[in-house]
Amino acid sequence: MIKTLWMFGLLAGLLVQPTFADERADAQDRQDRFIDELLEKMTVDEKISQLRLVSVGPEHPKETLIADIRQGKVGGIFNTVTRPDIRLLQDQVKESRLKIPLFFAYDVTHGHRTAFPISLGLASSWDLEAIGRSGRISALEASADGLDMTFSPMIDVTREPRWGRASEGFGEDPYLTARIAEVLVKAYQGDSLRDPHSIMAVFKHFALYGATEGGRDYNTVDMSAQRMFQDYMPPYKAAVDAGAGAVMTSLSALNGMPGTANSWLLRDVLRQQWGFDGLVVSDHGAVLELMRHGVAADPAAATQMSINAGTDMNMNDDAYLHELKALFDSGKVPMAVLDAACRNVLVTKYRLGLFDDPYLRAGVVADDPADRNAESRLHRADARDIARRSMVLLKNADSVLPLKKSGTLAVIGPLADSQNDIIGSWSAASLPNQAVTVLRGVTEAMGDRGRVLHAKGSNLSNDPLIQQFINAYEVVSPLDPRSPEQMIDEAVAIARQADVVVAVVGEARGMADESGSRASLQIPDAQQALIAALEATGKPLVLVLLNGRPLALGKEHEQADAMLEAWFPGTEGGHAIADVLFGDYNPSGKLPMTFPRTVGQVPLYYNHLNSGRPFRPENRGKYTSNYFDVEHGPMYPFGYGLSYTDFEVSPIRLSSKTLSSGGRIEAQVTVRNMGSRAGETVVQLYLQDKVASISRSVQELKGFRKIALQPGESRDVTFDVGIDALKFFNAALDFQAEPGVFKIMVGLDSVDVRSDEFTLE
Repeated sequence: MIKTLWMFGLLAGLLVQPTFADERADAQDRQDRFIDELLEKMTVDEKISQLRLVSVGPEHPKETLIADIRQGKVGGIFNTVTRPDIRLLQDQVKESRLKIPLFFAYDVTHGHRTAFPISLGLASSWDLEAIGRSGRISALEASADGLDMTFSPMIDVTREPRWGRASEGFGEDPYLTARIAEVLVKAYQGDSLRDPHSIMAVFKHFALYGATEGGRDYNTVDMSAQRMFQDYMPPYKAAVDAGAGAVMTSLSALNGMPGTANSWLLRDVLRQQWGFDGLVVSDHGAVLELMRHGVAADPAAATQMSINAGTDMNMNDDAYLHELKALFDSGKVPMAVLDAACRNVLVTKYRLGLFDDPYLRAGVVADDPADRNAESRLHRADARDIARRSMVLLKNADSVLPLKKSGTLAVIGPLADSQNDIIGSWSAASLPNQAVTVLRGVTEAMGDRGRVLHAKGSNLSNDPLIQQFINAYEVVSPLDPRSPEQMIDEAVAIARQADVVVAVVGEARGMADESGSRASLQIPDAQQALIAALEATGKPLVLVLLNGRPLALGKEHEQADAMLEAWFPGTEGGHAIADVLFGDYNPSGKLPMTFPRTVGQVPLYYNHLNSGRPFRPENRGKYTSNYFDVEHGPMYPFGYGLSYTDFEVSPIRLSSKTLSSGGRIEAQVTVRNMGSRAGETVVQLYLQDKVASISRSVQELKGFRKIALQPGESRDVTFDVGIDALKFFNAALDFQAEPGVFKIMVGLDSVDVRSDEFTLE
């Protein structure tokens, strides 16, 4: 009886309690009232000032910036990354009339003080838990330094390995990138942006920055709306749906209109179609660059175009500060537009909890770390674990790997002992001197059980243009003064003393970065000569690749006995690589981008449309779609990656051969570990709409599972397929599924698949 009365009382109490929806409505009302009242107090100049996002530096000296903050002329700061500096600037707000707090932002893309693998490496893990863990740790470290916001994730789909910023994204596939976008937005922002350990995600670059012609950074994009929405837009939409607080515009032009002034993108698509209610910020200097694009005659016109298009905040070039007042006075920028932009800035600060506590993340002096670069602030164990999950085994002839922790090992190459390069581009507050190189990792793993010998072997490149580019701003890759012949001779002498040679080759991190577009996808010349000389010794040769893009590795594939794609693996990269080389971790990564055989095949991507005359292996003659002077297809396909064990996938078992519009079918396979080692693999689901109103991709990734199996163990993997997985944007841009026959494919990469068919009724 007591229990019954207690339950009745509980239910009665629940009936009168406000629902979660009511609480959200109340919170929204409080926010709206606060912002409305603040806007009413603000002058036009104060509203304009909130739209200014600036950096401390030569263009904005600290003394000038402090004076501007005291006058209420700054809305936000980026590139200030220490608590004392952040507090100093926030303190100046107290001198302003309305005391509106600043927010502080930074590029935290693959870690903050701890560098995790570059984004392309994270995507290679196909491990959403690990990727989310990297994002959450990044938020913890960044917020501990006083930061409120990160210009991340960069979710530009790209099919262009020549593009330097391919390293900063998650590859060629919209589905995989969208899933990662959701995970990272939630990892950065946590359960609440008012939590001092959460930071706001600013996804970028809206839109289609990764589709620039020729893979040349900042270049133009010209594309049909159908392909745009089908292949490039899904990750941005996923970030919006995940609750991202802000978005950054693209520096490139889309169909003739730069992103910062593209009202169709910013107003029609982003706000009206997708319901985005956050902040839109320009990329660095993008407003004034409208003049160089040739769509604005002067700074005033550039400002008018940008703010009227929906770019709320002007990063760094101060066009809004100098031009907006006159534009407002002349009626070219209405009060409604100015108020909307200012509101979005204020709402961002409100959501970040800065009106309640401007020092929410910067804290107080007493809580500052004694040493901001202290070892204790790093997350090494997580960095090591996530880095090894990101590595892709490309070749392993005669089971050369894993290596034995005995005998003599030669570790050779210009990247073998480079702390600067192993952490990768956009490494935020990560310090190279805290990074573990491959040489150190291998040496520590070997211990006193064997010998590790080392030679540099070559410079990164003998090309003066590449040398100059890498060291343009500071000497990060000093040239060895010896001749190429002397360096190779030393390396060969070292190699001849070894049982196995590990050559660490690839790119400097500066070669795979913003503005780091390459016309060649080959390993630089000096390293090619080194690899050839090492191969000639006859010793087993293992190549460890440090790079930020797919490379053309046809020659290296023939020369090496084994190849490990390690990307730029971060602070703990050397230890993680050693874990994989010695078999302490069984590699499980899969490629998120197709590796071509030659740059002449680019763009080369797995989810291409078919042709009326597709390539047929049995007929390599004329009148089929192929290059006659190179073997057809990629060097390594999308989703590819080997293991130290072998996995077998059974035929697909479908729960039904027909799917109704409101129903679902299950596709199940059994995966068995056929080898003698425990390992992980990624089971991938692809679909093809065989006949549709427009030509459809030959296959599209629609699901994946990463599973771990012991030797001899098998597991059933089931994919649930509903009508949403079959939808596409047709010629009228309607997102719908059409009745017909669908091919379903399940396998361990985009080529090695089992297939079956079902019909959508």
